[in-house]
Amino acid sequence: MLNPVYKAHHSPCPTARSPFETDLIACLEGAIHQISPKYFYDDEGSRLFDQICGLPEYYVTRTEIGILERDIAAMAACMGADAEVVEFGAGSLQKAKLLIDALEQPRRFVAVDISGEHLHRAASQLRNRFPGVDIVPLVEDFTGIDTLSLPPLLQDSGRRVGFFPGSTLGNFTPIEARSFLKSAARLLAGGGLLIGVDLVKDPRRLHAAYNDAAGVTAAFNRNLLARANRELDAGFNLDAFEHYAFYHPVLQRMEMHLICLEPQHVCVGGREFVLQAGESIHTENSHKYTVEGFQALAKDCGFLPKAVWLDPDRLFSVHWLASPRTHGKGEVQ
Repeated sequence: MLNPVYKAHHSPCPTARSPFETDLIACLEGAIHQISPKYFYDDEGSRLFDQICGLPEYYVTRTEIGILERDIAAMAACMGADAEVVEFGAGSLQKAKLLIDALEQPRRFVAVDISGEHLHRAASQLRNRFPGVDIVPLVEDFTGIDTLSLPPLLQDSGRRVGFFPGSTLGNFTPIEARSFLKSAARLLAGGGLLIGVDLVKDPRRLHAAYNDAAGVTAAFNRNLLARANRELDAGFNLDAFEHYAFYHPVLQRMEMHLICLEPQHVCVGGREFVLQAGESIHTENSHKYTVEGFQALAKDCGFLPKAVWLDPDRLFSVHWLASPRTHGKGEVQ
């Protein structure tokens, strides 16, 4: 267990804590030391994740892109003409290029991501490729979907649709996933959501994907603590943490942890904490779904599951979820 040792370094006029600092303190104080994986994605973390996506062991990105390349026309037809698209967790916008290419006269593309520098670079490249589309980068935490400062719909737009590739929903707890989907169904009423969902599969394939031979995923995991050192002067000894990732078959999820290998002191927000050898900081879950299980979840959250596209090996799935627009007792799909 992490033990708060003493309080120190209090300023008479303390500045407001960042969400990262607040959540890291809560992580170090807690009996279970866990922090949201959204804090992986500063500029360096986003760069490392782009490297992960190209690794031979990491099947997720290339499998989803293969599905998109094969079936993007059918997906675009589900979204309809003159659509305004909101991509949640946009990252490098690699898959957005495929979608915009296939859509009929898209009116606007709002790219939402927490990593500002990375997002603005990607959005600039997207504008150059699609000069006729209004590309809007929005640097916000998309997990707070109800508070997103989305621009109002253009008067000549068709409908608002969502794009959520990469199986990022798997990083949410079951409660968080349900909350996100319910909020998305309300936000996208009259449109729908195109979402990528990773599937339950042989644990050996999952283990290889999260423990790559080149050690990029390990560097990505440790970057969360490196970020704490850069931004918060925390003093983590990165060499004293081991990347540890495994599949939990009962919960149907991969877990990523950082295991402390030797005692050390760190300081966050003016508070010092002692980490003992063997303690774990739980940095990520990646839940896997069955097709039927995810469709049942989506339906329970207000969506109407429609088309689903799979790769030949059934490693990954892309779903079109319609969100009905409700008028009184009736609804228009």
